Amino acid sequence: QLQASGGGLVQAGDSLRLSCAASGGAFSRYNMGWFRQAPGKEREFVAAISASSYSPYYADSVKGRYTISRDNAKNTVYLQMNTLKPEDTAVYYCAAGASPTYRFSANYWGKGTQVTVSS
Repeated sequence: QLQASGGGLVQAGDSLRLSCAASGGAFSRYNMGWFRQAPGKEREFVAAISASSYSPYYADSVKGRYTISRDNAKNTVYLQMNTLKPEDTAVYYCAAGASPTYRFSANYWGKGTQVTVSS
């Protein structure tokens, strides 16, 4: 199971850190990723990181502002989001998968956490 947390309501320019705790499986063997879905839009890829924390990969829209990381000892993946913009408003989902980070697709999904950025 994957459980995301850390969302909230912030102002443009603020920062948030999302966490996703994993249980019930071999977390350290999976690549992990974050996706988001804004109202009326399709779910989109945000970032992914390999099982050993190599090869983080980001969507162009968040590159330079977001940082994905993981702590395998805590079975947790993080998404540090800086300089947030109103267009970052979405439900954020964490996911686990086996595909490479540059073409990450999810095998397992967590429940989302809402991020709302006001202007």
